[in-house]
Amino acid sequence: MDYNNLIEKAKEAMNHAYSKYSNFNVGAALVTKSGKIYTGCNIENSSYGATICAERVAFSKAVSEGEREFDAIAIVSSSGDYTYPCGICRQFMSEWGTDLKLIFANEKDTKVYTLKELLPEAFTKF
Repeated sequence: MDYNNLIEKAKEAMNHAYSKYSNFNVGAALVTKSGKIYTGCNIENSSYGATICAERVAFSKAVSEGEREFDAIAIVSSSGDYTYPCGICRQFMSEWGTDLKLIFANEKDTKVYTLKELLPEAFTKF
């Protein structure tokens, strides 16, 4: 898989972030097993608790369109450094399997992990 294309889609999504409280923009691009890409950006809220992360936006868009099988997600941020998903996002993503590949890009390099590596003992009902 060409991770560069997925990273570029995440960067495009990051430009749509609504982050007027933190000024920390995050973009995500999620690719399904069939090759379709769904993007997301963080959307903040003055109550903070109602803020939604870019990863969950991308997954919510995909799942609401009937997708259930995912291959990889690229995550970038305005920090220019690697930006790893929060605990809520890690748990949220685990609903669809811990073999998901997570691609992180900074200004110079790319790192790839499986969700299982970042959340080795995910809570599951099965």
